Amino acid sequence: MRATLDHTQDETDTIRTFYFRSAKPLRYTAGQFIELTIAHSQPDDRGIKRWFTLSSSPTQKLLTITTKYAGDDQTSTFKKALFGLKTGDGVDISEPMGDFVLPRDSSVPLIFVAGGIGITPMHSMLQWLADSGEKRRLRFMYGVQTEGEIIFQETLAKADQHTTIVVSQPSDAWGGERGRLTAEMILGVETPSADTLVYLSGPEGMIEALRRDLQQHGVKPRQIVTDLFPGYETAR
Repeated sequence: MRATLDHTQDETDTIRTFYFRSAKPLRYTAGQFIELTIAHSQPDDRGIKRWFTLSSSPTQKLLTITTKYAGDDQTSTFKKALFGLKTGDGVDISEPMGDFVLPRDSSVPLIFVAGGIGITPMHSMLQWLADSGEKRRLRFMYGVQTEGEIIFQETLAKADQHTTIVVSQPSDAWGGERGRLTAEMILGVETPSADTLVYLSGPEGMIEALRRDLQQHGVKPRQIVTDLFPGYETAR
């Protein structure tokens, strides 16, 4: 399906949200992802396509993706083409897909854990909850390296969910939680019941380590739902 870039918004010095208008209305569920195709000259061996979680909610008119730019000397030709798009430029997008979405049963307790840019599907779901007025029993932990990487604070406030932000390399002025996300930290915020679902989203290595750690602490595999962002430990 064809879509055009409506506008962009810089979330930080390196993170940008891209707002697209699709050629026809797109039906999707908060938390799903699309494949984005950008034809460009002399693509590198990573090609002209990428998977992106939609950071927008189905309640919004425009589709958004939010991603990080590693710098001209480290990033792919695809990312350079993406960050070089101008208003009105066209791209191709697939139908949304994926099952990293809210459970149908709204009574299920939830723990959301996002690392860095892994916040995007959580943002989609939190925005949907805020817009729809649906209430969930939800605790959210969001880990970043520095305070400057914290994004979507307006949505976090509007969603009115219990949120803990953890900074691994904080400044002296940071008054919140410090360190790296661990199973002990997650379970210290909310003790899961047998029905609780733990949603993990972020860099692949971090998520796999948290999954193993949570299982060692007694969380059942069926209770853990993951969305992996491969490649974010290395140059993008």
